[in-house]
Amino acid sequence: MSAPRGAPFSRGGTVALVLLGSLAFLVLLWSIGRGMADAEPNPAQAHASGKGLTGYAALAAYIEKRGYAVSRVQSPAALKAPGLLVLTPPAFDGKAIEAVVEARRHTGPTLVIAPKWIALPGEKDPKGKPREGWVRLAGARPPSWEGFHDEITVDVSPMRSGGQPGYWQGAGLSGAVPVSEQVLSGSGETLVPLVVGASDGRVLAAYIDDGGDYPALRDIAAGYAPVPDEDGADYELYPVVLVFEPDLLNNYGFADKVNAQLAERLVRAMIDGGEKKVAFDLTLYGYARSQNLLSMAFVPPFLAATLCLIFAALVTGWRAFHRFGPPLAAGRAIAFGKRALVANAAALIRRTERLHLIGAPYADAARERLARALALPARLDPVAVEAAIDRALAARVPGATPFSAAAAALRAARRPHDLLRAARTIHSLERTLTK
Repeated sequence: MSAPRGAPFSRGGTVALVLLGSLAFLVLLWSIGRGMADAEPNPAQAHASGKGLTGYAALAAYIEKRGYAVSRVQSPAALKAPGLLVLTPPAFDGKAIEAVVEARRHTGPTLVIAPKWIALPGEKDPKGKPREGWVRLAGARPPSWEGFHDEITVDVSPMRSGGQPGYWQGAGLSGAVPVSEQVLSGSGETLVPLVVGASDGRVLAAYIDDGGDYPALRDIAAGYAPVPDEDGADYELYPVVLVFEPDLLNNYGFADKVNAQLAERLVRAMIDGGEKKVAFDLTLYGYARSQNLLSMAFVPPFLAATLCLIFAALVTGWRAFHRFGPPLAAGRAIAFGKRALVANAAALIRRTERLHLIGAPYADAARERLARALALPARLDPVAVEAAIDRALAARVPGATPFSAAAAALRAARRPHDLLRAARTIHSLERTLTK
C-alpha cells in the first residue's frame, strides 16, 4: 500500500487561479457585450469622432462643454430617442437618411449636415504611415441624396473668386467661409433660410417648412420665415434643419470662434427649451452595432437573471472547493477477520432491530461451554445439564444466582437493557466456574 499523495496546488494558489480565471472570463463577456471588439470609427472621416478637417469632433466637444449631454450613437434603436439628433451622412443613400428623419418627426429635432469635401489620406509620419486623423482635400462635390427631399437642389459654386473671402450671415452673426471658391448651397421652395451668403443670399443653412411651428428658428430666420398658420399648424412636429455648407460646423470651420457661436445658437433654437441632449449619429457611416443577446444580459430586466446565475456559479464553486484535494481511501464494506465478521453480524442485527432473538442462542452457547468445562456426560438433556451446573455453582459459591435462572431471564428478555444485564450475569457465572 502507498500513502496518498498531497494536493498538487496549495489552497491559496487554487483560490488565486479560480478567481483570476473567473474575472478574466467576466471581463471578456462584458467587453463583447459592450461592443469593444468592434472596429472603432475612422478618425479621418466626416463624423463626430472625426478629427480631420472634415470631421465634427470639435463640434461635439464644444457642445458638451456648453452643458449639453452629448453622445455618439452606434445603435439604430437609439436614433429614435428624444433630444437633438445630428446626422453627418456620407454623400449617398438618401433613402436611409429619409427613414431616420421621418421616424423622428414626433420624437425630437434633427440636424442634417451635408458632405462636400473629397478627403484623401493626409501626410505620412517619419515611418511612412499616414498620420491618424489627417486628411488631404482633393476637391468638392454636392451630395447625391435621392429619396431625401428631392424637391431641394444642391450645388457647389464659388462665392468669391481670386482668393477673396466669402462671408455668411445669420443668427445675428457673420463670418467667412474657409474656402470661398467651393461653397455648397441649397435651393427649394420648402427651405426657410437660417444662414445665407452675405453677398448673394445663397442658402447655406435652412429649416424645412413642413407645416410645423418652430418659434425659436422663426426668430433666427427673421425676414425669411413665413407667417405661421395658427389653425393649421402641426404643433407636435419637431424641426428638420439642413446645413448645406459643412464648413460652417466642421473642424475646418471651427478654426473661427464665430462658427462655434453659430453652432450653439442653432442647437439652442432647435431644442427650444427641451431636453439638453445631443446625439451624433455614427450608424450611417457603417459603425452601427446591433444589440446582441450577450449585451442584453447586462441591462434590465435581464440583469437580475444574470446576477442570479453569477451568484449560483459562485456558490457552486465555493461548494466544489471544499472537495478539492486528494480523495480519501474508502474502507472495505466488509473487513477481513473473525472480529470484523462478528462486528458486521452485530451491526446487521442492530439495524434490523432483532436484538431479542440473540438471547436464547447466547444462553445455549454458554450452557454448552460450561458442560464441556465440567466434563458432563453428552447424553444429558438441557434441563439436566443446567441442574448439574447449578449444583456445581452452589458448591463453589453458596448463595449465587443459579445458572438456570439467569438463562431463563436471558431467554425472556426483550429490551436491550434487560438482554445486556442477563448476559453479564451469565458471563460472570461462567468465569466463576471456569477459573
